[in-house]
Amino acid sequence: MVILNHRSRRIAGVAVIGVIFALMLGCTPSHFQSTFDARGPVAESQLFVFNLIFWVGAVVFIAVEGAIIYAVIKFRRRAGDGDPVQIHGHTRLEIAWTIVPAIILAITAVPTIQGIFFMANSPVPPERGGLEVDAIGHQWWFEFRYSNPNDPNQQVVFANELHMPLGEPLNIRLRSVDVIHSFWVPKLGGKVDMIPNNDNSMWLQGDFEGEFYGQCAEFCGVSHANMRFKVIVESRENFNAWLLAQAMPAPDPVDVLAIQGKELFRKAGCQGCHATNSIMNLADGGRRLPGRVGPNLSHVASRLDLVGLLPNREEGVLTVNDAMIQQNLKTWLTD
Repeated sequence: MVILNHRSRRIAGVAVIGVIFALMLGCTPSHFQSTFDARGPVAESQLFVFNLIFWVGAVVFIAVEGAIIYAVIKFRRRAGDGDPVQIHGHTRLEIAWTIVPAIILAITAVPTIQGIFFMANSPVPPERGGLEVDAIGHQWWFEFRYSNPNDPNQQVVFANELHMPLGEPLNIRLRSVDVIHSFWVPKLGGKVDMIPNNDNSMWLQGDFEGEFYGQCAEFCGVSHANMRFKVIVESRENFNAWLLAQAMPAPDPVDVLAIQGKELFRKAGCQGCHATNSIMNLADGGRRLPGRVGPNLSHVASRLDLVGLLPNREEGVLTVNDAMIQQNLKTWLTD
């Protein structure tokens, strides 16, 4: 039997407190990637199942551990005790611990199966006029393609920023062009893998206006941690205005520095990786949209964040700041 001295007990106590403190750090529902702050019906369904299983498990844990502690104290060996009576089997007890777990599993299975079917079927699928977007995983950025409101034979291409109208289901087709990624917006719904040559689908809905953080949740290479995106939930009017603006060509620069920058972008070969045209023709599969290796940079000055990491505006403001955009571009290009 190992007996801890005073120093060892102090170290063990500090270690236990440290572990508890570390666990508590992850228990804030206000965290921008907390799954305990559901902001849409898909996330709410998943959170309900989680809470049900957690509390059922907590009750079982307390009952089992309580019985063990009671038995250890009540029937502990005392001086002068002889050998206990040996028993072999207890029919009623064995029946009970078979039936009770079956009932518990049935209780948790019903809402789980309901949730699976709920998440599998969009309330308003594309064939019934539901909004649809293609989400494509790249190393290490997300590409989004919306149907062009001006031409159904075209798509509007965007990067690292997903817009959706408030209170409406968004049908998302998921795929990858390189390795396995995972599409995850914690406050709106669980993660779904983006697999090369194996398209997946899901739907999300935002019931609150605002920004929500998305993240690749499948290790995909050296910059996996930086593969982030934003979801902007806004009114239908604002969404329509945003999509129409993205479908329009960017105005020609008039400032001397901007003109020089455009010329430098063209001559330096940046278009080999980055497209500046937001329109893709479905008929040719996007072959006329160059630069699909890196993020599409059309209307980049209108984005709330650069590369999904650097904010282009003050905190809590949904209007871009030109000075911050310029500083972020300089920071990114010199990194």
